This record gives sequence, structure tokens and C-alpha cells, in this order.
Amino acid sequence: MKTRIIRSICLVLVVMATAGCKREFLAPKPLSIYTPDETFQTADALWATLVACEKNLRYEYVGDAAPLISELIFSEVAVEGTTDKPGPAQDLNQAITPDAQLNHTDYNKIGWYWLEGYRGIRYANTAIEYIDVPQDYESEEEKNHLLGAAYFHRALRYYRLVHQFGDVPAVFFMPTEPKLDFYSTKREVILQRLKQDLEFAQEWVPDDVNKGQVTKGAVSHLLTKVNLALGLFDDAIQSANNVINGSRYKLMTQRFGVDQSDPDRNVVWDLHRPENKSLASNTEALMLVIDKVNLDGNHDGGIQLMRNAVPYWHAAGIITPTGSRGTSDLATAEIPQVAQIGRGIGRLRPTWYSQTGIWDDPNDLRHAPGNWMDMEDLVYNAPALKADNDPYYGKHLQLRNDQGTILSNDTIRQWFSWPHYKLFIEDPNRVQPAGGNTDWYVFRLADTYLLRAEAYVWKGDLPNAAADINAVRARANAGSVDAADVNMGTVLDERARELYYEEPRKTELTRIAYIYAQTGIAADNGKTYSLTNFSDDNFMYDRVIEKSDFYNKGVVTNFGTSYRMSPYHVLWPIPISAINGNPQGVINQNKGYIGYEKNVEPLDHVLEEQGAQDSQE
Repeated sequence: MKTRIIRSICLVLVVMATAGCKREFLAPKPLSIYTPDETFQTADALWATLVACEKNLRYEYVGDAAPLISELIFSEVAVEGTTDKPGPAQDLNQAITPDAQLNHTDYNKIGWYWLEGYRGIRYANTAIEYIDVPQDYESEEEKNHLLGAAYFHRALRYYRLVHQFGDVPAVFFMPTEPKLDFYSTKREVILQRLKQDLEFAQEWVPDDVNKGQVTKGAVSHLLTKVNLALGLFDDAIQSANNVINGSRYKLMTQRFGVDQSDPDRNVVWDLHRPENKSLASNTEALMLVIDKVNLDGNHDGGIQLMRNAVPYWHAAGIITPTGSRGTSDLATAEIPQVAQIGRGIGRLRPTWYSQTGIWDDPNDLRHAPGNWMDMEDLVYNAPALKADNDPYYGKHLQLRNDQGTILSNDTIRQWFSWPHYKLFIEDPNRVQPAGGNTDWYVFRLADTYLLRAEAYVWKGDLPNAAADINAVRARANAGSVDAADVNMGTVLDERARELYYEEPRKTELTRIAYIYAQTGIAADNGKTYSLTNFSDDNFMYDRVIEKSDFYNKGVVTNFGTSYRMSPYHVLWPIPISAINGNPQGVINQNKGYIGYEKNVEPLDHVLEEQGAQDSQE
């Protein structure tokens, strides 16, 4: 079957053309002479739609201002650090509106998630719609495997959409003509359907697949998230057990891969080396996106993590105590610091919480010298300093001089710490490295442990929650947490330590906020929440304001923009283009944004066929 899947890659462009769209974000418009009935006669053609899904999934992580950054800055772990222009998502009250620029490198990628989420759904729906057409399946098992993998891709996109945007159109079929009458569907209804589909996929999708394809472990992991979102905590524990207690996946606790013989490195470093992520010996990877040098269709320049998430350390605003420019990004410099850490621009700026507040053990490998970088680890390397015999040439950077004067004119963008072990990606195609090509974890087993720990917290089973958290901590050489001290904050802190720039933090915080509102369980802050006023009072906002040292704290950029956030940012705005492009239906807007007053009652069912009654007349 793997040969069949490899052959299917050549059909991706045909599938993308056949499933392409015009103005309507969910309706297809054929761009070639091939009709779907002609194109999808073979199993290879349907496998190609899933290759398109896999390629679509990769785009979240790569390129300048990768979409994942928008997830992180709507949380307590980071903010948008670009401080020299208007537009970046810093004053969220002003910048995040339905008719704002929502899909641009210099602004945010909220609109990207809407467009690409539905693009991925369309690819998956294509495979599902035509699953019975091919007559050349190798077996019934292959057919069900393909269907299960398509269910996974559709479920993953919808899981993200309902925790980014709330109630959204739920179309579980492939439109055969332009459709302008979509209606929003209740979030919980969509989640219930995702659970059903993922339970089928869990039965039929195997683990023995090519790297980058859907695995049984990835299906169970996503099902765990859906079960949590539905408040089905026992089900979440069971689906997590399917991954954790099996023989296929284990946490990587021993040195492995390309640098395993380097005594100055450790297993945390090994886990995040590009060469190691898709190794057969890496038993922690549940789901990967594959990004190799010269990958066909790769025009986005790699992951560019070092550009986006490393400080603007080479800025002219960093000066020595003698008042001279201190650093240089020249690759020809005698101390070529740019090759060692990359040419950062500080677009993703971690908060005090993620740099300092969560680190509770000095032995934690994730925060240890060599893996973690502080600005004071860098040196003054500007060539002019040596020519001028400046005494600070080659000396370590310092934030203040002896008189206490700050030696940076922009500490938001230029001065912060970062997880070097995760962000350092070799970039041989650039003289000034920005972060090259690398496979990337979508799901890995450490996350599954922490999801199961969360389920145990919801149930009040703190000993089992502590055991799962400690499994992750032990691999990092961090001390154990006591069961009596475990709460939701303990889980979220561990997720921040382990999954920085991996998990979609905003999505997960919103999911947890919904659970608090659905269940009425008291949060760590003593508050209870309700769905009736979710956009006015919710756990996500309270968590961000409590932990972030930026939002609503009076912090202002050099350009004069204040960092502000409101409770309604628990959900993003539906792009106005989607609403206006749907004149015969109603896509509801979220509370807090213009257009909310036009909402109608969302559907209580998903659309299964072209002629379904959509309206709530």
C-alpha cells in the first residue's frame, strides 16, 4: 500500500485543481476538464487528496510570521514583539476586528486559519465523498484506512476552528455547485460528530505508515482532545491510554540520533534535532509534518524559527557600557554569532511567565545552559569594537551599566531568553541563518501524557495526574510534583515548559475555558464560569491577564502601541469576507465584534448533503 501512496503524490495538483474554489470558501469550482467523477476513479487519486491535506497542515509552521505565532500571542506565553510599525497584533482591541487585515505577515494570521482550515476540510471531504467510487482497493482494510485518515484531517481542522472561532459552518459533504447559504452550527454538535468519526478512524488507521501520514496514535491523541472538549473525561483517559499504554509509543529517555555521542548535549536536545524527528527509533512522534530541503513545492524558505522567535540581538540599539554599538549579524565577523543562534528579529516575544515564572527546578534540562539561551550568554562581537580597542569586545552582554542605565533601546524586541534546543534549526541556504528546513511535531507522546493528566485533574484524581506530569518531568531531569499541589495551573505550566512553539496555545486555553463554562467546576482562581456570558467572563482571559506581564499592564511599544486584550478575544472574529460572501445564509459573528447583532440561532445538526435545509425558519 505504501507504493500506492507514493504514486498518489503525483495526483495532488489534479486534486487541488478539481477541489479548488472561487469566492465561496467551501464550494468547489473545477479548474480543469476533469470532473470529480472522472478524477476519483482510483484509490491513488483519493490518497492524493490526503497528501494535499498533509501539505496543507505543514503551512502552519513554516515561513516568515508562521500562522502558529498568532496562536501563541493570544495566550500567556508570548506577545507580538515587532515594535517599529503599526499593524502587529498588540493592541488586540484595536487590531482584531472582522474587517481588519487578518492574513498578513505584518499583522496576524487569523484569516489564514479560516481559509486554510476550510481548504483542508474540502480536501478531506473529497476523499470521504468519493470513497466508494474506486474499485481497485487492495482490500477493505485499505478503504477503511483511507476513510479514517480523511476523517482525522477533517476532524483536526474542525477541532481547531471551533476553538478559534466557536460556532462555525459544519459541512460534512462535498458541495457540487456554488453554495451561498451556509449557517453556523453549534460547536458541541460539531464535536460530537468528530468523536464519532475519530472512533471509526481509531479502529482502522494503522501506525505502520510513512512519516508525515496519519497514525493510529495521532487519531487517539486528537480523540482525547475532542473527548476533553465534550467533558467526557473517562473517555479522554481511555483514548489517551490507547496511546500511552500500547507498545508502539514511548517517551524518549535515552540519547539518540545525530548528536547522541556529543557529551555536551542531552536527550532534550536530541528530541528536537531536525534529523531525529522522523527517525524510526524516535518512539515519541505521533504525527509529523515533513519539511526537507528541496521538498517539492516548498517555496516558503523553511521554518524560519530563528528569525521569528529569537531576539533582535544584532540591533544598533544594543550598546556596550562605553556607548558603542555592541553586536553585529555579519557572517564574516571574527565572532560569527549569527551562525550560532540565527538572525532574529524578535517577532515572537516570550513573556516573563514562559521565560522565568514556570521554571521551578534548576536541573530541568529544558532550561539548562546549552539548551536555554539568555542574552547574557551572547558577547559583544561588532568588528568596530575590536578596531577601536573597546574593552568590552568579546565580553558577555549586560543589560545595565554600573550606573544602572539600560543598554538597550527596546527591551521588548531585543532582550529576552529563548529555548535554543528547540529554535535552533540549521540553515545552510542562507548566509545569515533564519531557520531552515525541518520536520516538525504536530503531536508527540509527552503531550498525550499531559492531556491525560488534565483529564485526571477534571475528575479530581490528583495522584494519577501527578504521575503523568512527573513522567514528562523525569525525562527532563526535573523533580517530581506532589499530588497535593496539582491543579489545572500545574498542567498548563508543564505544557508551557514542554510544548513551547509546538502546541496551539490559544486553541487549548479556549478549550479549557469552554470546559469550565460547561461544567461549572471552580477554577484555580476560585471563580466559576458559564456559557451564557462566555465572551464577557472566561478562564482564558483571566489566565492571560494573571500570567502575562504585557496585556493590560500599561506596556507600550516604541511605536506607541499599548498591549491590550479583552475577554471576548477568547474567540477570534469571523472574517467579514466569509460573512459577506454568504448572502443567502447567516454565518454568525462572535460577541464583541461588529456584526454580532445580526446573529441567528445556530444549527443543531451538521449538513450531510447538498440539498439539506440550512435555515432556521
